[in-house]
Amino acid sequence: MTRRRSSYRSLRSLQRDLRVCRACVEAGFPLESLPVVHGHEGQRAYLLGQAPGWVEGEERRPWRGRAGRTLRRWLEMDEEEFYATFYCASVTRCYPGRSPGGRGDRTPAPREQELCAFWREWELRLLRPGLIVTVGGLAARRLLGLTRLGDCVGRLLAYGDAAAIPLPHPSGASGWLNDPANRALVAKAAALVRAELDRLSGAASPTPPPPLRHRAGTDT
Repeated sequence: MTRRRSSYRSLRSLQRDLRVCRACVEAGFPLESLPVVHGHEGQRAYLLGQAPGWVEGEERRPWRGRAGRTLRRWLEMDEEEFYATFYCASVTRCYPGRSPGGRGDRTPAPREQELCAFWREWELRLLRPGLIVTVGGLAARRLLGLTRLGDCVGRLLAYGDAAAIPLPHPSGASGWLNDPANRALVAKAAALVRAELDRLSGAASPTPPPPLRHRAGTDT
């Protein structure tokens, strides 16, 4: 049975409940992995993707497949630096399975996205990141309310007190990256991410926030 507390005082207790979450399965959705969780206290950069792929679901670690290698190449990071830098999250946390049409992975249903929003909201409250990087159109829509990648990739935005920088998804499933102008936007966005990480590297860690009450089933 999925457990969700009304409030969390620590990231450790939140992750303990998240790792065994079965809320979407209990709601009737066909998932093919347990939740993928990666991150720790003190990380100031928060990376939000769409959902784990099959490799990530199998290994229970984010960004392990080809898309992850492409993302790290954009950011000019090796694996060790990438995982040490980013708290890795996603709109939904379990591998959703293949698309019924056979091309790519299934896009999580709106209800799945709503059920998983609980974990994201508490992660952001507890971590208070200074930088949020969204990867892919779904993450940009759910967190930032953005609808067109071309209008937001390459821009430095704000999410509360944090800097927010959208990136496209590096999977290659869409043709968006085939346009040289769009690839130039990705290079600009990656440079913004690196600049914000440099800025954060000298910043002091924030004071942990007081516990907040939360009503399950809401989104940001």
